[in-house]
Order: sequence, then structure tokens, then C-alpha cells
Amino acid sequence: MQATLTDIDPFDLPEWLGTGDVVWRADEGLQTGHLVRGRLAADQPDDRAEVAQEIVCDLLAVDEAYPAPVVDDATRLRVHQAWRHGQVVIGEHGSRMVLAVPGTRFGPELVLDALGRLARAVGARTERYAVLLRLG
Repeated sequence: MQATLTDIDPFDLPEWLGTGDVVWRADEGLQTGHLVRGRLAADQPDDRAEVAQEIVCDLLAVDEAYPAPVVDDATRLRVHQAWRHGQVVIGEHGSRMVLAVPGTRFGPELVLDALGRLARAVGARTERYAVLLRLG
């Protein structure tokens, strides 16, 4: 079944994504295929925050086509165009935020590149973002 992506404007994301240190943590290993579940969290909790600063953020590779295409052709084209221009498509699939990228699987370099593009989209310096991957 093809995913339906609803665009999310980077300016609608929480402010802390652009102002502090952020860590993306994978919930599972990269071998899970075209969808890797994860979450973004403030690296150093804010003492003033009443709740943890964390949001769900999955990675979605849009070129997987077997047994069925992951997304429709128009979405796939949009993702490739954004990537070619140094951007990443930020969308919502169901109730989860996703970063949609070209490809069929994820490796460490693609994960770092996608999160770096997210950092730039929210106005953060890329060195303020870190990635925690899981083995297996």
C-alpha cells in the first residue's frame, strides 16, 4: 500500500529543533528496509520544560517498489527534486513525522545526510545534530 505524505512546514516544527543540540535515535536497526522508525530529542533537557522535548521522526526511502511502490509517482518525483536541491521532504504519514529521501534502503551516510538537511531546514547548524544508530 502506498504511503500518503502530508507536507509539514519546517516552521511548524518545535522551536528547540533549531536552537539546541538534537539527537535522532533509531528505534530499530537500519536493516529494517525502506522505513526506519526513530525519534528526535533535545540532547540536554530544558529544566523549564514540563514534558520531555521529543518527537517521532521516521526515515522513509521512497524508491522501494516491491511488492508494491512505497509512495505514488508524484510524491516520489517531489522527493527526488527536493533532494537534488539540497533539501529533504518533511511529511506526515499517519500520525508520524517522516523524512522522505530517495533510495530503497538506509546506510549511515544517507541517515546523516537526511538529518543534516533537516537541521538546515529548521535553521540549525548541522554540528548541533547527532545520530544514534542501532546495530542489527
